[in-house]
Amino acid sequence: MGDNILEVEALKAYYQMSYFGVNREVRAVDGITMNVKRREVYGIAGESSSGKTSFIKVLAAAIRPPLRVIAGSATYDFGGKPTDVTVATPAEIDAIRWRHLSYIMQGSMSTLNPVRRIGRIFEDFAARPLGLSGSAFRQRVVEHLGHLKLPPSVLNAYPHELSGGMRQRVTIGLATVGKPDFIIADEPTTALDVVVQKDVLSLIKNLQTEMGSSIVFVTHDMSVHANIADRIGIIYAGRLVEEAPTRALFTAPKHPYSAHLVASLPRIGDTTQRPALEGRPPSLAAPPAGCRFHPRCPLAIDKCKTEAPPLLAVGPDHRSACWRAADVEPLVPGHGRVGVTA
Repeated sequence: MGDNILEVEALKAYYQMSYFGVNREVRAVDGITMNVKRREVYGIAGESSSGKTSFIKVLAAAIRPPLRVIAGSATYDFGGKPTDVTVATPAEIDAIRWRHLSYIMQGSMSTLNPVRRIGRIFEDFAARPLGLSGSAFRQRVVEHLGHLKLPPSVLNAYPHELSGGMRQRVTIGLATVGKPDFIIADEPTTALDVVVQKDVLSLIKNLQTEMGSSIVFVTHDMSVHANIADRIGIIYAGRLVEEAPTRALFTAPKHPYSAHLVASLPRIGDTTQRPALEGRPPSLAAPPAGCRFHPRCPLAIDKCKTEAPPLLAVGPDHRSACWRAADVEPLVPGHGRVGVTA
């Protein structure tokens, strides 16, 4: 796998359900191919119900019915035998979880057990994977809390006794105490005010640099991606529609949906009203034919309605799935619009 720590190939993961004799299939992840490089922060963006969370559940080997992997692979290389988490045995998953692959879950209160002290929660998560116990384990945790700017007294507290920012630091600590090679961060700054958000982002970036880890960072907030991601993948209706280095995506997006996300960001001194993107994301139980964005796309042509565009190179390390990628103008600062050059 060379410089790649993760390679995803044509991954399809659907929710398959049967109620009262009626079969239902939701195509949450539908043919995603991408990779994450070593020591890279890869951002994943997209609006709610786009399939982001389902995708990272597969990456985190947290695949539970009714979610099922239909096709494709998600393979990690941690220096030994590559592990495809879509077909790995429970023993193989246990061998990499927390020591090599960890997960910062969305919402600290949904992660932390409200009736257990923080010290006991660390024991539940990390003692067995680290192979430590007693004073040796506590010393390891206390040292790690110091990197997170948390005092040792936190270990004696219950989650509700901590502020939102402190709880989020604890969840980051749980995911990073084993110094994993790969971290999945699912909306780790949700519900935090901007000052605490900035501190949390700096903390994650500093830990990543110190440990040499790779991170998949999921958030719908494009301003967060601008501050932390090296590359960004845009997901729409279960498919990867654009992937590019962060600067290239913000200065010259090559997909109309990406351009809309970038244009939605506020700019200092700009008081113009930005038009909203019309329509809503399609149902993943019955997605439209062709390009799934075409019902909302200002550049759509007849071909978009019948043929799904492939994800093709449009620049250095830059891919777009759009029949009219060459026609998406770079956004002019202060003008929230998608233009057409032809």
